[in-house]
Amino acid sequence: MATALKRNPQQITPRIRHGVEVAGLSDVGCQRHDNQDRFSYWEPGSDQSFRHKGRLAIVADGMGGQEGGQDASRIAVETIEKAYAETADGDPRGLLHSAFQNAHQRIKQYAGEHPWLAGMGTTATAIALVGHDLYYSHVGDSRLYLARQGSLSRITRDQSYVGRLVEQGIISPEEAGSHPQRNVLTAALGAGAEIVPESSEMPITLEAGDVLVLCTDGLWGLVKEDEILQMVSSNSPEQACRKLVDLAKERGGPDNITLQIVRIGS
Repeated sequence: MATALKRNPQQITPRIRHGVEVAGLSDVGCQRHDNQDRFSYWEPGSDQSFRHKGRLAIVADGMGGQEGGQDASRIAVETIEKAYAETADGDPRGLLHSAFQNAHQRIKQYAGEHPWLAGMGTTATAIALVGHDLYYSHVGDSRLYLARQGSLSRITRDQSYVGRLVEQGIISPEEAGSHPQRNVLTAALGAGAEIVPESSEMPITLEAGDVLVLCTDGLWGLVKEDEILQMVSSNSPEQACRKLVDLAKERGGPDNITLQIVRIGS
């Protein structure tokens, strides 16, 4: 179920099978006129397919100008969801990897057909939750967090210039937030000849009470990790989405703000 994102904030609380709580929200922010983010949540219709593929959630943050960014994130989310849903064979990790490759090629094809959109691309972070096994695939600097028993861990690595500087110990995470090149990505769907999506070799086993947060940099760039933890720990996913977006907007909201929250039940 891909959701079109317009100027006004949109929120989804989809109909889902028992076992998780899910909510998502995207907001244009305070300084942009258009929303280049996109998000999606999907479950198969049949129980047999659900046992194999589980639940799929995606966030994407487009780049390349107003139209280019919107088209890139739209194509990414729609292609990843469609490829994951319709490919019959394969494990969830392999399905996600293939879906990301399809999205990368589709965006490049679209840019070739529309030369004025040259340079379009998008981040993408997607999870497949099969039972309590978490698979993920990731390109760019949108993030996936796991909140568990009072602590928050970041599962994905920022594929960006400043992310690389932080990993190398050249600058601190605090310095990265104000670095003049903080928005320079080292990987994006639609950019470059090839992509190598980040993923884990083995699924991550989740526990009852775990909370997953997928978000674009319009959120994590303004809201600290301890604040994200506090919000998701003390609110329902729907309430946490709204409060986190409101907090980012209180701090200026210069970018689009998008997140999905998935809480694991018993």
